[in-house]
Amino acid sequence: MLTAITRDVSDQLGKCELTFQSRVGIDTQLAIRQHQEYQSALASLGCEIVTVPAAPELPDSVFVEDTAIVLDEVAVMCMPGAESRRPELAGVAEALQPFRSLERIELPGTLDGGDLLRVGNVVYAGLSTRSNHEGIEQLRNITGRFGYSVETVETNKCLHLKSAATQIAPDTLLINPDWVDRTCFGGLELIEVSGAEPHAANALRIGTSVVYPSAFPRTLEDLRRRGLDVVTVDLSELQKAEGAITCCSLIVESK
Repeated sequence: MLTAITRDVSDQLGKCELTFQSRVGIDTQLAIRQHQEYQSALASLGCEIVTVPAAPELPDSVFVEDTAIVLDEVAVMCMPGAESRRPELAGVAEALQPFRSLERIELPGTLDGGDLLRVGNVVYAGLSTRSNHEGIEQLRNITGRFGYSVETVETNKCLHLKSAATQIAPDTLLINPDWVDRTCFGGLELIEVSGAEPHAANALRIGTSVVYPSAFPRTLEDLRRRGLDVVTVDLSELQKAEGAITCCSLIVESK
């Protein structure tokens, strides 16, 4: 049984935090419809949708992934690198409590969930503009008690590690090698995005399927040619807010 924890789009989305993208106009009503279609796509793949109460005053709150990482034994509440996003934690923690015991990253550590890529018992942790060494070390100490190892991976020219690399199949990653060093992922099969689509490495694996943005047709064609079951969604307005496919949910597998 899979549960997808999501949060509705704030009508203040246009005031979101931006680091590597320029601010452009966002059609909030279209963003809301696209997010609803995203939720429907997750439901079609067997996820029960749990929606955290909306937080209109928090522009980035739709991007729930950054607030936590959910493992089999525990959920770790992160400490967002952007101070404006820290009030998002309370609502998500309340939603996670029925599913997992909670641990927390504390300041001066900072850690965004978008920087955390779990593959088996390894968590790759992005050292980025949002996540620092102290936050990663705290995560290492917490998850080590449950048998996980944490590997630090430096990112380049992108907001989060998952902007540059995500899992699409067992032991297989989709990556942009210009944004992350491929040698950090020894032993894994690496599929590179089309050079014309640098933002195309973010995909969400649900069971044996992959939820993927329709905005990157060249990489999408390659994934389908490799035999992957790909479900496409349009998140054009959330992408303007430096969001992506994985950002909009926390996937919880029932124990």
